[in-house]
Amino acid sequence: MRRFFDLLARALLMMGGYCAAALCASAALHLLTLPALGFDSAEIPMVMAGTFVFSVPFVALFVAYFAFVPVLAVIAIAELWSLRSWIYHVAAGGMIGFGIAMRFRALAPEDAIAVGVDTPFLAPGNSILDPRLALVLVLSGMAGGLAYWLVAGRSSGSWKRSRAAAATPPPGPQ
Repeated sequence: MRRFFDLLARALLMMGGYCAAALCASAALHLLTLPALGFDSAEIPMVMAGTFVFSVPFVALFVAYFAFVPVLAVIAIAELWSLRSWIYHVAAGGMIGFGIAMRFRALAPEDAIAVGVDTPFLAPGNSILDPRLALVLVLSGMAGGLAYWLVAGRSSGSWKRSRAAAATPPPGPQ
């Protein structure tokens, strides 16, 4: 029964880490894009106050949606192989951010054609096809990976240790 509760606690910790990662990636996405929107350094604190209350949690839902399947694979690998390095989680977050950027980059021209627009509405220098946006998504993914590592990644694979400890008899006279 103790093993069941250990695994349940680990699963809840992983879900909490995923939520923290999505929120952190969303906050990084906001912080990295606000200067590009034309706000100067005096206006950013006022804009960020409202942003952190409303926009960051809302965008975190989209971040969590688009990153769900790749994150499942990354978490499963970390748990099965007990990968506890922050470098692994940050690099995996960056690769997930890059993958999401490339996914949207690949979809952009077909979307423009599908809606009957003569010229692509996502031309280079704008929105999705801008390489700076890909960099922003990579950095946001890295921030999310670091947040996951801080919450749950430092103890990846700890459930295997508890199973091994339960299988060995306590030391004592035999």
